[in-house]
Amino acid sequence: MSAPSSRCTGSGQFLRQGPVSPRPVLRMGTWLSLPVRRRSVVVGAILALGLLVLTLLTLTLGTLGVPLAELPRAIVDPAPGRTEFVLNVLRGPRLITAIATGAALGVAGALFQTVTRNPLGSPDVIGLGAGASAGAACFGLLIPGLIPVPAGALVGALAAMGLVWLGTGRGFSSPGRMILVGIGVSAMAVAFVQFVLTRAGQQEATTLATYISGTFADRQWSDVAISGLTVAVLVPCALLLSRRLDLVEMGDELADSLGGRTTLTRSLVVLVAIGLATGAVSATGPIAFVALTAPQVARRLAKAPGAGILLSGLMGAVIMTAADLLVQQSPFGVQLPVGLLTALVGGVYLGYLLVREWKKGTV
Repeated sequence: MSAPSSRCTGSGQFLRQGPVSPRPVLRMGTWLSLPVRRRSVVVGAILALGLLVLTLLTLTLGTLGVPLAELPRAIVDPAPGRTEFVLNVLRGPRLITAIATGAALGVAGALFQTVTRNPLGSPDVIGLGAGASAGAACFGLLIPGLIPVPAGALVGALAAMGLVWLGTGRGFSSPGRMILVGIGVSAMAVAFVQFVLTRAGQQEATTLATYISGTFADRQWSDVAISGLTVAVLVPCALLLSRRLDLVEMGDELADSLGGRTTLTRSLVVLVAIGLATGAVSATGPIAFVALTAPQVARRLAKAPGAGILLSGLMGAVIMTAADLLVQQSPFGVQLPVGLLTALVGGVYLGYLLVREWKKGTV
């Protein structure tokens, strides 16, 4: 039973208050404990319901959609022919890849923004997406056939992160230096992509431009395996680090005094975030601004402190699935890369964040 609390009035007198009820905590053995907040649970349930609705719409809308009444049976035992083609080739892998990729980017953005204490922090800022584009351009056009283009994007992303790690002089433990070096690495990668595009033919340049804009077209179950395995392995790692991350938000000195080990924690958190973003990029190509917007929207809905890892992942999955649904059902007669839509919306949101931070005097 919790003891009653008291607070001090302006005249120095203390007023007794009722007992403070402890916040419920979700525990998984001795290795993970997460505080449970009612508003966060409600927001999470709404996001999960929204994701389910978007999933049903993705599978049922359009001339090739599976009728809703037939969908449960078709998922369990798809009939050969049109239904099997839609679920196993055309829309199924694309849908699951979108969900997993959105979740990975949402969690990666939440980790970056928390560890840098900067609402503008994301993997895009430190050059990961630009590095992936450079890798895809290099192995897709400059030296084609050596490795597949998605593997080239993975190599480019890892190379960019290696340059950032070396350029800071302190690895991933200094968020400020990491962002500054990342901007430079990103500029060099973009310049390299432009150079490669000027040397390519029209058809090859169009294909590459579509990929580096981020697309879910022609996704296969191998892409599902990459993005799904990334989420399954690294999101639990992020949850394990969440308690230490909460300490880091209090300040380095206080966190170290409480056993937070800020330098090690920052490095581990950035590595997990980079792993999540790299896995997403290798499956779909660079998709801009999802890692930036998903954690911001999730925090504003939940109004709760902390990284909000699970809510950010859910929000990222919702944003990505909704964007891909709009692209698939576009009335323009052509399916644009989903990254173009997220870049448009994310760019507007980034402008809003910059104006808000400028008014607060933080930029």
